[in-house]
Amino acid sequence: MLSLDFLNNEYEDTKSPSKKAEEYIAIDILTGNLRPGQRIVEQDLCEKFSMSRTPVREILSRLAAGGLIELVPNRGAFVVGITERDVDDIFYMKTLLYPQCVKWAIERITEEEYSMLEETFSFMEFYTATEDMEKMQKINRGFEAIIYNACHNAEMEAALLKYDFIIRYANLDIKYPLNYLPTVLEEHRAIFDAFRARKPEQGAEAAQIHAFRSMMRRK
Repeated sequence: MLSLDFLNNEYEDTKSPSKKAEEYIAIDILTGNLRPGQRIVEQDLCEKFSMSRTPVREILSRLAAGGLIELVPNRGAFVVGITERDVDDIFYMKTLLYPQCVKWAIERITEEEYSMLEETFSFMEFYTATEDMEKMQKINRGFEAIIYNACHNAEMEAALLKYDFIIRYANLDIKYPLNYLPTVLEEHRAIFDAFRARKPEQGAEAAQIHAFRSMMRRK
């Protein structure tokens, strides 16, 4: 069950050591610390993360399944990385999935999930005025994570969380306009208003607008 721990750093401690290690490696790839074609040495990972070869190989298998590395028989693991086109494609796929996710979430959300969403939006309103970009990005991710969970479709939730992870770390150098926080607040307000009114189609339309504008802000 989700909680509001995303407002601080405690939620990181709920992840398994294996999941944390997988994310650290993925972040190094997405941010360019590990370059395309670079070999990843299993023993180095075992020492860095204090793990045996078995969980490290499982991590590498998952990264390969996600397309970030390639496992070459008798040679090892090599970074594939991610291109600008890959990121553009992921943004576009989110514009297709997110509206349906919001529609389902409005239809299926529980009272407890709605209370969490309502509280999160209140935090969003408060922290927008503080212009605390780091805090707001964390709250925005939490707002969407609640919606993903509330659609009650595990495949949809996993896909959108994966897209958001890649988008987040592949765009660390993005320059945000001065009115970014108030603008995004209003886009999220339109989505939340649809939840409050229990109008799935209205929510899907608001989600489509937000996802499309998010994609265009990257340009």
